[in-house]
Amino acid sequence: MKAQASMSWASQSWLAWALLSALFAALTAIFAKVGVEGINSDLATLFRTIVIGIVLAALLAATGKLQVTAGIGPRTWLFLVLSGLATGAFWLCYFRALKLGEAARVAPIDKLSVVLVAIIGVAFLGEHLSTRGWAGIALIAAGAVCVALG
Repeated sequence: MKAQASMSWASQSWLAWALLSALFAALTAIFAKVGVEGINSDLATLFRTIVIGIVLAALLAATGKLQVTAGIGPRTWLFLVLSGLATGAFWLCYFRALKLGEAARVAPIDKLSVVLVAIIGVAFLGEHLSTRGWAGIALIAAGAVCVALG
């Protein structure tokens, strides 16, 4: 019973998913750094993207969540396409940075995205951060710069 309760928490908690995201982002940087050693970084990005597409299609098919797209509105399509374009640009830049630099220095600069998300979220999405939240954002920025330059 206890295992079922904790499994339920893990499946519903944004924090659990965010921590897993951080773990997989770290593994992505390490695996990509090794993976781009003998190949063009853009070609490596293409191979990675193909793998992601296959895995996601299989996951959606296996869970019965692969659906017809007719019910998806134009605004949703627009922002999903924009997100896809931004993701593609991110991957191309990230893999190029990993090809040229050390993973331990590239990854912290990549995490400046946290700072940018906070600023953009407040400016354009109406989100709010407390003073303590902004202090954390400032520390993230300072930490990323210190690691990258240190």
